Amino acid sequence: MLPGPELRFVNVSRSYGMIAAVSDVRLTIAAGSFVALVGASGSGKSTLLKTVNRLVAPDSGHVEIAGLRSDTQPDHALRRAIGYVFQNIGLFPHMSVADNIGIGLKLRGQADRSARIAEMLALVGLDPALAERMPDALSGGQRQRVGVARALAPASGLLLMDEPFGALDPITRDELGREMRDLHQRLGLTTIMVTHDMAEALLLADRVVVMAGGRIAGNATPTELLAGAGGSEAQALVAVPREQARRLAMMSNPDSGYSGHG
Repeated sequence: MLPGPELRFVNVSRSYGMIAAVSDVRLTIAAGSFVALVGASGSGKSTLLKTVNRLVAPDSGHVEIAGLRSDTQPDHALRRAIGYVFQNIGLFPHMSVADNIGIGLKLRGQADRSARIAEMLALVGLDPALAERMPDALSGGQRQRVGVARALAPASGLLLMDEPFGALDPITRDELGREMRDLHQRLGLTTIMVTHDMAEALLLADRVVVMAGGRIAGNATPTELLAGAGGSEAQALVAVPREQARRLAMMSNPDSGYSGHG
C-alpha cells in the first residue's frame, strides 16, 4: 500500500486585518505520518490546517501536496480530493446517512455508490441498518463516525481533522481517537489533526507540532516531548497532562494524604 502524500508548507502566512494568524510557516509533513497541531486558542493551528484545502487562502507562500502546489487547481476540485473531519461534524440534516457518506462520490460523478458506502460503514464500525437513518436519529459518536466515513469515501490518502472529538464525551472521544489511529495505520493515510488536548496529541500522533503566535514553536515526537524537548511552549502544554497524571497517582496512594484538591 502506498502511503498518503507528503505535505509542505512553504513560507505560508495569513493575516486577518492587523492580526497575523499564521506567519511564515515552513513545515514538511512526511508521507504516511500522523501529525498533531497543538497550541493555545488563537495560536494559528486551525488556520494553518485550512490552508491545505484552501478553506483559507494564504496571503503569501503556498502548500504543496505530493510535490504539487495546491493552488494550481480549482478550490472545489482540491477539496473533493482531501478528507476533512471537523468538530461540528457538518452532516447534511436533510440527507440520509448513506447520502451523506456518498456526497463526495456523487459530486465527482460516480453513479454506483452503494458498495463504497457499505464499505465505509463497515470501516467505521456502523451497523448497515443505519444507512437510511437521518443524522438527528444518531448519537454524537455515530454522527462523528459518519463524518469520518464521508471524509474517507473518496480514498484520497490525505485526511485533515480539526478538533474532531472535542464535542464528544470522554469515553467516546477516547474510543474514536484510538479507532482513527488504527484507520490511519490500516489505510496508509497522511493525517493532520488539530487539537488543544496535548494528552490526545501525545497518544495518537507520530509528531506533535506546537504553534504559538502564528509560528511553529516546537516540532518533536511524543517521546522527545516527554523527555523535555520541543521548547518552552511545548513543555508548558506537556506539563498539564503530566501534572494530572501526578495528581491521579497521588490520589490512588492511600498513604499520600492527598485529597484531590491541591
